[in-house]
Amino acid sequence: MKKLPVNCPSCEHALVVSQLSCHQCDTIISGSYPLHILLQLNPEEQEFVFEFLMSSGSLKSMATKLKKSYPTVRNKLDDILEKMNTLQNA
Repeated sequence: MKKLPVNCPSCEHALVVSQLSCHQCDTIISGSYPLHILLQLNPEEQEFVFEFLMSSGSLKSMATKLKKSYPTVRNKLDDILEKMNTLQNA
């Protein structure tokens, strides 16, 4: 499956969605829509958030699954939350 690019390959700024289309009826919607914050995370961060949710938000379960220490997993979550706050306030 193709991955949705979130940053411009030329200048690294965030991309925006400019067109949506329906393959069923060929409706096309154009505009400028920012990507959701979760889509602006890199694939590794997105996977971490997904696994965190699938483990019901248990950092202990995440640490076991990832074979990492609890503090390492906690730090990773804190880094992602900091990035999300930065993206939200940009």
